[in-house]
Amino acid sequence: MNEPHDLIETIIMTEKATLLADSHNRYVFRVRPQATKPQIKRAIEQLFRKKVVAVNTANYSGKTRRQRTAAEGRTSDWKKAIVTLAEGEIIELA
Repeated sequence: MNEPHDLIETIIMTEKATLLADSHNRYVFRVRPQATKPQIKRAIEQLFRKKVVAVNTANYSGKTRRQRTAAEGRTSDWKKAIVTLAEGEIIELA
């Protein structure tokens, strides 16, 4: 689980995340719930070859959802990481 590709699940490309990237040089990733801030920092630096200044994380609990047969299910818990890059560093997303 210490491989960078195992820790980082996907990049989040919402309107708010795009504004953060443009104005504050911050990028938002969906990561494994067990990932720590130092692990996330190393993974981003290895995958994108950029200097990471700070990592902020937020844990999200899964929600209960009803299914077609009236049985209740649950979405999975997940973690969001907001990564601040050094001045002048950018990640090309296209």
